[in-house]
Amino acid sequence: MKRLAILLLAASCATSAAAQQHGAHPMPAPEPRPAPTETADPHAEHKAHAPAPDAHAGHAMEIMPGHAPAPPAPPVAPPPAAALSGPSHAADAIYGPREMEPARRIFRKEHGAITASQVLIDRLETNVRDGRDGYAWDAQAWHGGDIDRLWLKSEGEGAFGHSPERAEIQALWSHAIDPWFNLQAGLRHDFRPDPERTHIVLGIQGLAPYWFEVDGALFLSDKGDLTARFEAEYDQRITQKLILQPNVEFDLAAQDAPEIGIGSGLSRAEAGLRLRYQFVPEFAPYVGVRYERAFGDTADFRRAAGEDVGGWSLALGLRAWF
Repeated sequence: MKRLAILLLAASCATSAAAQQHGAHPMPAPEPRPAPTETADPHAEHKAHAPAPDAHAGHAMEIMPGHAPAPPAPPVAPPPAAALSGPSHAADAIYGPREMEPARRIFRKEHGAITASQVLIDRLETNVRDGRDGYAWDAQAWHGGDIDRLWLKSEGEGAFGHSPERAEIQALWSHAIDPWFNLQAGLRHDFRPDPERTHIVLGIQGLAPYWFEVDGALFLSDKGDLTARFEAEYDQRITQKLILQPNVEFDLAAQDAPEIGIGSGLSRAEAGLRLRYQFVPEFAPYVGVRYERAFGDTADFRRAAGEDVGGWSLALGLRAWF
């Protein structure tokens, strides 16, 4: 350890001596260099007009979000006269209008002018109720295109072994007023109850928001009776084949018609819940419950005739279309 301390002390002394030696002899200052001789530039007077170099040359500029260049303004001048001088259909200039007209008729037919038809038996059922079993039906058919159609509707009900308590048929012309609803007008004839009635019909049928199928109509009979009916139903899919369908129906009248057992106001209401199984879309048996009741003067007319005002029944039936 003593040797190491002696060596460190000797090195320190040598360094101090060297520093003192250089400090006693200052270094001479460097001599200034002569300024370079400037020569005349023959292009000096042209440099003022030379464009400044672009610092971003060779680099693609990025468009910052929110600073996109504005699109050019659209032309405001009308099309030239030559653009409107040709035929209404460009293909006529090549093939001629006589050859193209059959092709246009086929095109219109395949894109909305197709004539089709359907028969729908919405309900064909047996109603099992206390003391008296009955039957009911509700069917409709149409023929036409997407805009105009001819509709036939029929519905009714009765008890087994007796004449129908209610039976009607309608013939209507339907016109689409938008993609969802059709305006309908025509005639309705009631075979039951007696005496028979014929009505002028004005109604609307279609698909309401949330996929409710609705059907409402006003009826003016040949005896001056004004009545109305509203129906609504909804298909709730439990599976692709199992469907639960609730439905409601209301009948209203503006005045009493005692000869056919109808009172003013809300005369009759019906509610049902049916569960059907679609073996195929065209064939679906179902089971359900149904509640029907008369109100006001209509209920009084039923009591006077010895009929039930209403009640529950079990429904077994079939829904089909073709």
